[in-house]
Amino acid sequence: MTDYAEEQRNELEAIESIYPDSFTVLSEDPTSFTITVTSDAGENGEIVETTIKFTYVAQYPDEPPLWEIYSQENLEDQDTEEILSLLKQQAEENLGMVMIFTLVTAIQEKLNEIVDEMKNRREEEKRQKEREAEEAEKVAFQGTVVTIENFLAWKAKFEQEMAELRRKRLKEEEQSGKPKLTGKQLFERDHNLDTSDIQFLEDAGNSVEVDESLFQDIEDLDLDEDDPDFDPLEMGSDED
Repeated sequence: MTDYAEEQRNELEAIESIYPDSFTVLSEDPTSFTITVTSDAGENGEIVETTIKFTYVAQYPDEPPLWEIYSQENLEDQDTEEILSLLKQQAEENLGMVMIFTLVTAIQEKLNEIVDEMKNRREEEKRQKEREAEEAEKVAFQGTVVTIENFLAWKAKFEQEMAELRRKRLKEEEQSGKPKLTGKQLFERDHNLDTSDIQFLEDAGNSVEVDESLFQDIEDLDLDEDDPDFDPLEMGSDED
């Protein structure tokens, strides 16, 4: 007949000698005690830790002891669930043998795995930030691709700004007592309405850069010079 009480006393003495600084007896009837298990330190000094409370049942070790997580440090809920699942698995595999040392060793290995996972997550987060920074740099370097849509949007905004500048300039001239110029006078003064637009921007403190590659050369226009009604001078006269 198995003397369960004797086996439990012998294991308790062995456990106390193995874990002198982390072993604490809570009660003697039933026998209950805690063991604090700490992971090895990670590369940045981080650790995880848990204190497990064990309680012997009458027919231990033929029946598994009771256990619960007494306290923990730096563990997620998922981590504690995995530790409890691990304890159950190890206890079933070691029925009939004293198993506290085996259970604690399994917990120790699990905590070390958790620290390694923390390191891997941190490194992956770092790599992800580096990838995002590279993508942002590429976008900044490439700039905005000119499409018909965004060019037309820019053109509409530009023309709106030009109209506002013209209104502002005319208002200033009226307030200063200068006579209001006709469209023809404006054209004759600036020689070219496009040059006038640029002059308005320069007067307002802005500068405009024109990419001539965005516009079609006159040679590329499909103009039928054989058409008897075609008159290039007439095209210029329309601008008046």
